[in-house]
Amino acid sequence: MKIQNIYSTPVAEQFIGRINKLSPNTQNQWGKMNVSQMMAHCNVSYDMAFDENYKKSSSFLRFILKNLAKKGLVNESPLSKNSSTASEMIIKTAKDFDIEKSKLVSNIQNLVTKGENYFHLKDHPGFGVMTKEEWNNFYYKHLDHHLTQFGV
Repeated sequence: MKIQNIYSTPVAEQFIGRINKLSPNTQNQWGKMNVSQMMAHCNVSYDMAFDENYKKSSSFLRFILKNLAKKGLVNESPLSKNSSTASEMIIKTAKDFDIEKSKLVSNIQNLVTKGENYFHLKDHPGFGVMTKEEWNNFYYKHLDHHLTQFGV
């Protein structure tokens, strides 16, 4: 998988263009979430970075996640269909499509505005300190995975 610089405006605009192709009726190609839940799920990953008060996982869980899950999320291999999800990122309730879409677009724009230096050596609530490259790979792969899940 070729991972591009998600902090750049052109790459962010490509993702936003894909998001704009979604509708409340867009069907998933795999998985259990509907399109609104998927966008809410993606928004949680941005909350983890932008909300300084976001609850961190326990020390034990952070150790496990850092040593077992992190590598697969920050490398250049694509995420597999139906890969496991952290419990705090599972969205089971109904979500408003327009609200989640607007928030997701805003989060991507905020990523570009804050820039890569904001993310360099920033603490992730589950994985611990990550480099700007690891954050980039995580966001790029995660968003690409879910947009592909919904055919855009």
